[in-house]
Amino acid sequence: MNPNLRRRSFVGAALAAGAAPLAFAQAGPYPNRPIRIFVGYAAGGAVDTMARIVAQRLTTALGQSVIVENRAGSAGLLAADTVAKAPADGYTLLHGESALLIAPQLQNQTSSLDPIKSLVPVAGLFQSRLLLVANNDVKASNPAEFLALVKANPGRFTYGTSGIGTVHHLGVELFKSRTKTHLLHIPYRGASQLVTDVINGQLQFGVVSAAAGVPQVRSGRVKAIAMFSSTRLAGADDIGTLAEVVPGFHVAPRQMLLAPAGTPQAVIDRLSAAVGELLATPEAASAAAAQGVTTAYLAPGPLAADVKREYAEWGRVIKAQGISAE
Repeated sequence: MNPNLRRRSFVGAALAAGAAPLAFAQAGPYPNRPIRIFVGYAAGGAVDTMARIVAQRLTTALGQSVIVENRAGSAGLLAADTVAKAPADGYTLLHGESALLIAPQLQNQTSSLDPIKSLVPVAGLFQSRLLLVANNDVKASNPAEFLALVKANPGRFTYGTSGIGTVHHLGVELFKSRTKTHLLHIPYRGASQLVTDVINGQLQFGVVSAAAGVPQVRSGRVKAIAMFSSTRLAGADDIGTLAEVVPGFHVAPRQMLLAPAGTPQAVIDRLSAAVGELLATPEAASAAAAQGVTTAYLAPGPLAADVKREYAEWGRVIKAQGISAE
């Protein structure tokens, strides 16, 4: 039988049976069924919103449904543990964030999850910027003045964050550890009341996302002290960074895609490449900006190195500062 005729007959039979034409364009057998991405937070939040944007675009890129499932609890550890125990076949993934590298190390925590051993990085997704703001009566308006003020007044000032064990909290504790300073932490359930208390003077300082904080600064309700990232923020480059007084200081909450340890490298590479392509589009950048984050793709190797470094650094801070989960 003519090979070309045989090929046409095969394709025709497959189409007649209802096979999608896209299936023939896929490189290799993966994926051949729906993929689930677990999120450790409730639906409608910032992390969940970004996970759904990623899932929607991966569905198109991979030719298979990518479904988001919310498994809220224990600062994201419940979802992470679910993914870590799933088959390592690329069909169960985690849209995780930096809290995952902190929560398992907090004193008094009950989770046995080791994110370094149990999960493998697939791709860096997004990052947000943190901003230290102050009540307008505070006698500091930039990183150098802030450092001088807290050094001269140990234990006198309070700072608020969105909770114990958040990157916001650990970021200040890292700063305190490196500068040998002391500020009293006041945890909040969210940024709204925190900012209100900074404005009215119940708190001297607060740590919020740049997306939430910069508009408050521009309105004159609070003053900007410093960005936590090592570089200034585009559009707000009048605000200095803590790295200007503590060389190398950089804290920026990260969102990332992870898979169970043991997932085949070919599967990880395919997923990562698809993520890299979708994050490079203007549409992804626009969707990220609307949620106050920026696209920040990292390939599996560089991301794994960053995750290990960050995990070790938070562990040192938690131990040095004696931070517990409660």
